Amino acid sequence: MADGIESQLSAMEKGNLPMSISTNPKIHLAQKMLAELIGTYCVIFAGCGSVAVNKIYGGTITFPGVCVTWGLIVMAMIYTVGHISSAHFNPAVTISLSFLGLFPYKEVGFYILSQLLGSILASGTLALIMNVNSDSFFGTAPVGSTLQSFAVEIVITFILMFVISGASNDDRAVKKHGGIAVGMTIMLNVFVGG
Repeated sequence: MADGIESQLSAMEKGNLPMSISTNPKIHLAQKMLAELIGTYCVIFAGCGSVAVNKIYGGTITFPGVCVTWGLIVMAMIYTVGHISSAHFNPAVTISLSFLGLFPYKEVGFYILSQLLGSILASGTLALIMNVNSDSFFGTAPVGSTLQSFAVEIVITFILMFVISGASNDDRAVKKHGGIAVGMTIMLNVFVGG
């Protein structure tokens, strides 16, 4: 047994093992759901929080700062809980990966429930700690037509799913860099899509 641990440590030092080694390779669905809930909570809290702070306090963060915030929080959460739940944080990612055969259909509903609950809790926390009133609007309003906005959403969603599928789910990918690739894609998509 000691030889096994020593060989794993040696391989880890050489960079030949994944970023984390679990002593229990079987992760329960409840753990995955909790990881998705917490990860989604953090993503929404930081990302939407940066938008709200920027709007409430007169552009203190700026639009590029909001973009960077979204990219960094997604990257941080991928590295924090990705080894537990694969770090979807978005029903579109969960559904797409299940259609591609990269995620079991039977867990889709549980993941979406966790993601929705994490989002609601983060939104509630932001509403509680910030000066939000009924006139507050922190969303983005389309600058073009509905068709143009729909086209932008299709393109940036395709780019995101393309990067997630290639950088994080392909067996040939260097998965330890997947969080950087996905986080930077989120940042660039926010720059383009608002």
